[in-house]
Amino acid sequence: MRPSRLAAACLLAALPFAAGAKTLRYASQDDPQTLDPHSANLLATSRLTANVYEPLVWRDKAWKVIPWLATSWTQPDDRTWRFRLREGVKFHDGSPFTADDVVFSVGRALSPTSQLKVALQGVEKAVKVDAFTVDIVMREPNPVLLSHMTNFRIMSKAWAEKHGATRPQDYTAKEDTYAARNANGTGAFMVKERQTDVRTVLAAHKDWWGHKAGKNEGNLTEVVLLPIKSNATRLAALLSGEVDFVIDPPTQDVARLRAAPGLKVQEGSEMRVQYIAFDLFRDDLLYGKAGGKNPFKDLRVRQAVAHAIDAEAIRAKVMRGFAKPVGSLLVPGVQGYAADADKRLPYDRERARKLLAEAGYPDGFEVTLDAGNIQPAADIAQAVAAMLSQVGIRVRPNIVPQSAYFPKIEKFDTSFYVLSWGPGVTADALYTLQALLHTYVKAKGEGDFNMGRWSSPRMDELIQGLQVEKDMAKRDALAREAMLLLGRELPLVTIHQPLIPWAMKKSVSAWSSPVNTVYFYMVRVE
Repeated sequence: MRPSRLAAACLLAALPFAAGAKTLRYASQDDPQTLDPHSANLLATSRLTANVYEPLVWRDKAWKVIPWLATSWTQPDDRTWRFRLREGVKFHDGSPFTADDVVFSVGRALSPTSQLKVALQGVEKAVKVDAFTVDIVMREPNPVLLSHMTNFRIMSKAWAEKHGATRPQDYTAKEDTYAARNANGTGAFMVKERQTDVRTVLAAHKDWWGHKAGKNEGNLTEVVLLPIKSNATRLAALLSGEVDFVIDPPTQDVARLRAAPGLKVQEGSEMRVQYIAFDLFRDDLLYGKAGGKNPFKDLRVRQAVAHAIDAEAIRAKVMRGFAKPVGSLLVPGVQGYAADADKRLPYDRERARKLLAEAGYPDGFEVTLDAGNIQPAADIAQAVAAMLSQVGIRVRPNIVPQSAYFPKIEKFDTSFYVLSWGPGVTADALYTLQALLHTYVKAKGEGDFNMGRWSSPRMDELIQGLQVEKDMAKRDALAREAMLLLGRELPLVTIHQPLIPWAMKKSVSAWSSPVNTVYFYMVRVE
């Protein structure tokens, strides 16, 4: 249960504020609901697990793939990648990292309850060659496997077996497992204390291999992560000095934060797109009234929705300028982005009304729009509801606690929903398209986040082409065609690309990653 504002204030007062320059008190509106690195493919989760668990390959500040738990790799043939593993690496429990852990983690991440299968696109299995060499055997060639594997994290086989955690937690079913509440990675920080929706404390991993390898750019010994859902309480904690860093300051308060003594605001662009999507599977609305029909199955209705949304007004009034209206799911910096496919249908309420009338809904219809209770999603839902009401679509925003929101929509328990998506550290079009636009096939990890269950044979063909095409120019052409198809068919309507403001004390320095995640081994507190 989330603590009240008073309880949150008491909790803050109890924190070790005198811990000195090496403690970072970090606040956000959301708390990761699992520690399992292969369970939920969600930003709030990856922000934590990325600091605790590590991949074989990672990225530098120029966002280029670099060796990490693997020191090198070769391709003996098109269907085999051979990785030489870093020696001397220890898990947080002191056990050594070996090829057995990689083989185990590959199998675990490919299991049915994993939402991270997309990070191992095309992989069939892993085979141990020796204690520090692993072959990744491909079911089909994947020319961008290394980019995808930046989001694949390694667990300890022995630890998982000891605690009955050999398969990922079924997050959609709200399953409770040991790995959902505990962690044992090789990363720069280890979980010292975990109280869901209250606080999580990370301690520096003294035996982290990165110290000797020169990877540690920070000076933190402890990080206290506080989920403070109230914008006012979170902001007050920063202004009063009770927290050092807020990753998601309310956009309407950024100007105030810039002017506050002792604080600074750091800005950057995020590889993420905010959008709304429709149930395109059912013949009748699950939540709404439209004469026993599902209006969203008619392209003209989806076009009407797109025309009725004033993305510029949302940018200016809801996001306070911290957004860029977009018409594509891919943004600059993501492989496959094409400027000519990044076009929105113009804001045109009269055109929207005409399209609704042509589709047989001259008086509109009723529908529920689901959104998580974090910002800006909740505010966007309210804004979209108001805009659609102007053309006759009567929308009831249903703001759901974030901990329940994803399990709800992942069970397709929705008619209309708000979501955002980014390719994460992969920075690759395939990662996004396969998750959001491929026909839903749970066993293969295809369409994992296609909660509207839209299906297009041509889109599937384009995505399957991206899975195997080696030529980068041809890959870009496939991604461009996919985005043009998205613009024509509108299974979802994109709104904007968020711009990132981070608020922190002037004594804090942190690298602004393009995935809106703080990597604590690169944070300093002076």
